[in-house]
Amino acid sequence: MMKLQSKPLCALAFALLGTLAAASSAQAVTLEQVKERGVIRVAVANEIPYGYMDMSGKAQGAGPEVAQAIMERLGVKEIKWETANFGSLIPGLQAKRFDMVAAEMAILPQRCNTVLFSEPNSSYGEGLLVAKGNPKNIHSYEDFAKTDHKIAIMAGADQLEMMQALGVPDDRMITISNNADAISTVATGRADAYAATGQTASDLASKGGGKVELAAEFKDPIIDGNPVRSWGGFAFAKESEDLRDAVNKELAEFKKTDEWKAILSKHGFTEEDAKHSFEKSTEQLCKA
Repeated sequence: MMKLQSKPLCALAFALLGTLAAASSAQAVTLEQVKERGVIRVAVANEIPYGYMDMSGKAQGAGPEVAQAIMERLGVKEIKWETANFGSLIPGLQAKRFDMVAAEMAILPQRCNTVLFSEPNSSYGEGLLVAKGNPKNIHSYEDFAKTDHKIAIMAGADQLEMMQALGVPDDRMITISNNADAISTVATGRADAYAATGQTASDLASKGGGKVELAAEFKDPIIDGNPVRSWGGFAFAKESEDLRDAVNKELAEFKKTDEWKAILSKHGFTEEDAKHSFEKSTEQLCKA
């Protein structure tokens, strides 16, 4: 009986594998497909200055503005912008809800396991948003490992891994869904500070109505003997190598232009940040 059943079962298994392989291949997004349909779906997380939609519905930030320049060079006629919580960007790519993410997402090994990244478009350091006057005298991420202070972190952000690496207990970390909640979280004392990149913390401080401020004399976290710096890039679904490679080719050329430098400078990236963006390749960052 077992031998009689084995052949149809094997045939069914191979047929199923073939179907799955075909489906996976069909889900791949190529540049040619994007050009044929005339539109590419690009997501941002509404995080200033990396990628956000302004009040008029126009995409702004280091990611979107560079992405727009690249798509023009590639001959893509239209970009359909999507917004999602930061923690939903990778799942959205995997579910094929959009073709590309332009949120200057930090290129990290664990993320490289789930999505494809372009070469770095930007580089940025860290910062802290604290209550006005910094009453807890907080100046570093390490302070949360040495005290009972509580730190807020955005869901899906790499600051979580930084805090864990520094030995900050889970019960001292408060997760919020987006940057917009950081001001009230810190101002009301639910958390003593909010960990984010320097650009994000600075922007939030400017919008806090005097209730919050950027932590002065901030010291970059040291992990495994190295100061922490992030490299941001565009993200794609694992099957979209063709589209990623096309973007990489144009990005390499665009980073040689004054227009690229002007976009980054406009959104608060320093000349030093721009120089740092050339220091690491995506291959190095994915293996780090």
